[in-house]
Amino acid sequence: MSRQRLPLNPAGERLQTLLRQRIVFLDGAMGTMIQQLKLQEADYRGARFADHASQLKGNNDLLVITKPAVIRDIHRAYLDAGADILETNTFNGTSIALADYEMGHLVRELNTAAVKVAREAADAFKAANPGKDAFIAGAIGPTNKTLSMSRDVNDPAKRDVTFLQVRDAYREQVEALIDAGADLLLCETVFDTLVLKAALFAIDEAFAARGFRLPLMISGTITDASGRTLTGQTTEAFWNSVRHAQPISVGMNCALGGEQMRPHIAELAKKADTFVSCYPNAGLPNPLSPTGFPEGPEDTAAILETFARDGLVNILGGCCGTTPGHIAAIRRRTEQYPPRRPVTATAALQLAGLEALNIVGGPGTFVNVGERTNVAGSKIFKGHIEKGDYRSALRVAKQQIEAGATVIDINFDAGLLDGAAAMTKFLNLAATEPDITKVPFMIDSSNFDIIEAGLRCVQGKAIVNSISLKEGPAEFVRRARLCRRYGAAMIVMAFDEVGQAASLADKIRICERAYGILLQEAGVDPQDIIFDANILTVGTGMNEHNRYALDFIEAVTEIKRRCPGARTSGGLSNVSFAFAGNNPVREAIHSVFLYHAVKAGLDMAIVNAGMLEVYSEIDPELRELVEDLVLCRRDDATDRLMEAAPRFAATKTEADVSKKHEWRALGVEKRLEHALVKGIDDHAVADTEEARLKLGRPLLVIEGPLMDGMRVVGQLFGEGKMFLPQVVRSARVMKTAVAHLEPFMAAEKVGGSTQGSFLIATVKGDVHDIGKNIVGVVLACNNYAVTDLGVMTPTEKIVAEAQRLKPDFIGLSGLITPSLDEMITVAQELKRADIRTPLLIGGATTSKEHTAIKLAQHYDGPMVHVGDASLVTAVCSDLLNPAKRDGFVSDLRTEQAELREAYEKQQPAVVIPLAEARKRPLVTTAPVQPAPRLPGVTLFERIDPAAVAEIIDWTPFFITWSLKGAFPQILKSPKYGEEARKLFDAARGELDDLIRGHRVHLRGVAGLWSARRVGDDIEIYGDEAQAKKVGRFHFLRDQRQRPRVDTCRSLADLVSAGPGDHLGGFAVTAGQEIDDYATSFKERDPLRHILIQALADRLAEGCAEWLHREVRTTLWGYAPNEALNVEELVDEKYAGRRPAAGYPACPEHTEKAELWRLLDADRLGCTLTETFAMNPAASVSGLYFGNPKSIYFDVDNVGRDQVEDYAARKGWTVAQAEKWLRPVLGYKT
Repeated sequence: MSRQRLPLNPAGERLQTLLRQRIVFLDGAMGTMIQQLKLQEADYRGARFADHASQLKGNNDLLVITKPAVIRDIHRAYLDAGADILETNTFNGTSIALADYEMGHLVRELNTAAVKVAREAADAFKAANPGKDAFIAGAIGPTNKTLSMSRDVNDPAKRDVTFLQVRDAYREQVEALIDAGADLLLCETVFDTLVLKAALFAIDEAFAARGFRLPLMISGTITDASGRTLTGQTTEAFWNSVRHAQPISVGMNCALGGEQMRPHIAELAKKADTFVSCYPNAGLPNPLSPTGFPEGPEDTAAILETFARDGLVNILGGCCGTTPGHIAAIRRRTEQYPPRRPVTATAALQLAGLEALNIVGGPGTFVNVGERTNVAGSKIFKGHIEKGDYRSALRVAKQQIEAGATVIDINFDAGLLDGAAAMTKFLNLAATEPDITKVPFMIDSSNFDIIEAGLRCVQGKAIVNSISLKEGPAEFVRRARLCRRYGAAMIVMAFDEVGQAASLADKIRICERAYGILLQEAGVDPQDIIFDANILTVGTGMNEHNRYALDFIEAVTEIKRRCPGARTSGGLSNVSFAFAGNNPVREAIHSVFLYHAVKAGLDMAIVNAGMLEVYSEIDPELRELVEDLVLCRRDDATDRLMEAAPRFAATKTEADVSKKHEWRALGVEKRLEHALVKGIDDHAVADTEEARLKLGRPLLVIEGPLMDGMRVVGQLFGEGKMFLPQVVRSARVMKTAVAHLEPFMAAEKVGGSTQGSFLIATVKGDVHDIGKNIVGVVLACNNYAVTDLGVMTPTEKIVAEAQRLKPDFIGLSGLITPSLDEMITVAQELKRADIRTPLLIGGATTSKEHTAIKLAQHYDGPMVHVGDASLVTAVCSDLLNPAKRDGFVSDLRTEQAELREAYEKQQPAVVIPLAEARKRPLVTTAPVQPAPRLPGVTLFERIDPAAVAEIIDWTPFFITWSLKGAFPQILKSPKYGEEARKLFDAARGELDDLIRGHRVHLRGVAGLWSARRVGDDIEIYGDEAQAKKVGRFHFLRDQRQRPRVDTCRSLADLVSAGPGDHLGGFAVTAGQEIDDYATSFKERDPLRHILIQALADRLAEGCAEWLHREVRTTLWGYAPNEALNVEELVDEKYAGRRPAAGYPACPEHTEKAELWRLLDADRLGCTLTETFAMNPAASVSGLYFGNPKSIYFDVDNVGRDQVEDYAARKGWTVAQAEKWLRPVLGYKT
């Protein structure tokens, strides 16, 4: 987040530092401890409140006044148990909550006393334990009111309290806590996000008034198995709704035990760019237990240990039913684990209704904003509101969403309407309709008071439409700060004190000025800014209007370039007003305008989601006329379209449609089959619904025409008549169809049948998943239910999910050689858990031989190596078929036994003794290149992706898609050519969009050092005199006895043993941003997901090629006149090589750690996993050898003598060396 923030209090600075160093521990339940003391009414009253009118037993917060020693002792018990943070006893410390006891007037006194009691306990603890710290968190509960629901079933728009009343109540509590000396604030047990937003509003006001801030913890509550808060939000939607408060942590507490809470904590761990907290109940309630909950200290601690071990948390503690014993056990079991590292902040615009909407930008994520819930834009909607028929008005909103709107614009600006009252009533009623509130709302008004009224009713993250510089910068900043305080994104109109921007120059000038003010003065995050550069009407007949559409399109591109992170929007209907009454022409104008605006970078537009013509289906003549108008290609464009418009006013006839799409005349079953085979999803929902009505039940549609179509897809794929990209497109159509049927099946309480279930994961330490994703898509296409655990999956998680899901198959994937050992571990743990599910093995380093010889012996169930995605369904089919399974397994075990037997019978390879091998180096005299022009480490923070794209080697790209052949020849291949060309066109288009949309952030670092060979190592020096040694790389030597080959090569041979030689190193990455962007398509568009992943890999490799050329020609400069074309670069026609750890010439991965240290490569945002895979996966690293005789070669048959020597050089045991060198050992272990 970019906005400037108030300074943090000193305790907050200490807490931040501690959170980066280790897991921090929160205390446990206060109420549980108080209940165990069995206090009576008199204890609560004390002398002071002996005559109070209301019953006070249960008002636990009051005990800080009447029984302070009791609360102090509980605090001290938690500190002695290991808690770092104490919560004040102020859970109900607002006037709203205390009103039940008629004690609202005690808010300030009670909260002040609570901080004092906690501070006394903390000070005494620190005095007894020098060097230890203790923090006081001002606890802020959810009150006993809700702003998102009505308690009156007869009046769903009614609320017991208003947003402002809740805000004021929290402001009173928060100010008392801050002024009393709390170190941080903790908003906890949040069940209604709108109530929390009122608290956050109050907290922000209190911080601003004091000129400093306290750390803020936020903890929500998922109330049941639905996985949502009480008011309906998902975990991610909750995070998106509160992220504006910039909390030091976000997490979950209460309602659930640790087991039930885990998926929600895991979701936050993936999404939150801050620390994550978790303090669950001691299981689910059990009234027979002394604490009311079933879990003892060790039970809860064992569960939370898995959270810590899996890197999910930064703060752990306990809620209901937990005691100091629980906290002591939790700390003892988890303090050994490192804290979770917060994820990098996303560049997406993060919105929310009940569900999250993350707008990352670009054509694939264009957002339709429904325009019909606007009294100015819909006569029908306005009529409903004027009649007070809000239920019918809500149906308009629902229809917009069903038609494709993912945000709805809501406006009540009408002369005789009380806009604020109408906005409040409509939004309060909408809150009762999950089908509506699932999407984010755009609160639209020219009156900012009405906008505020709307924001006070929305628990999600909304968009304000709009603010501008019209009334000057002071009012602009005031409104922007309020939008931020309410947690809303904002549309900023291109409008200033002079007026509305019409020209391209004015649009850019005003938006750029507003952007600077918002960032520097209003503290707004750039991702929350959405510029509307004014879509104005074309085709009016006035020449000065001719460029209006084109100016907007060009402004979009330039605004996004000059205002990084900001989004763009516009009101679409304005552009076509000149053709009012001619809907076909207006729809064509809208579609053409959107087509070009989205390509230019437009992120969203306010549209009638149900009235958009498909660009490709516009009559070609009309499309050309409209494009002439929109793009201002002809001076007479308006006259020509006006003349032709009447001819297009009539609706297209069925005959026209039939002629253009003859397959649409087929029966619905055949239409679905055609759509699946061709990957056409335009009519998927309509045809699926027609089939459902015809067949009577949704399940019959899935098991009938949809599966019939997918069987054809599977057959064609198996026969090589369809290729992987086409299969992925088919899967997208199938997914659309099934998604339409799911609600109907849910209503029938019937689940669709599947071929089988498949659990798949990339093993721990490995981040590569393109191949795994392709397998998942192929399986889904063949009606397998696939659960994908992602990358770097801990063994425990694979085992736990296998036990929970009981899948028909488990798939393990890995690319790097250390993953082979991880697969052994997984197999052993599955066996230990008595799991015998068929285990399928795949990945670049795996093989049928390795699976049989090294893996299968560790598992009791069938273990099958699957070398290609096209083979997986055949294997699964045989294993599921009762008539084939036994025979398949028997043949498999026989084949694997034969492979093991053949391996055992192999004659040991002839291994040349290491001493002899060292006498046969690759070169006897290594030519020395000139000293580098720019020695040391050079960081490249922005590498031009367009330059890199020009030198991409495309051949591996096609191999990823199982299209085998060299580029560009594959484009003319009789077998693969047609699909290869389609894929290449799609890739080039996607690559252009990625570059134009600024989604590619290539970074690199290169180092050049003085170096010399020492045995089979190369020492690195920080100076040319080689007086200061800064590092050392260890290399292996080939020990194979090979015919007609006299050398035993080692990369160390390529550097001189004397002074004057040099070695380089590098690391490059395509960045986490493109990985996140690809992931955003995983569920809704798997083809694009895999395509972007594959392009990211190509960009990373291309970046390595680009940087190596920079080194040769400039940094090292030994080839300043090199001028190779792309083909020559791919064929390595240059002097020098860049081998990478893990590849044949230096197969041992741990050497990357030394390279990372020397380069300080972590600053690229690229890190090494525990098995030394690079993360993100689209990253490349290696060494630069300048020697003209440098070549790539294999190291193999490493003998025991070299293993012992290597272990000594590395400071390892021989067993450690054998583990890392296993793939190249020349002897059996």
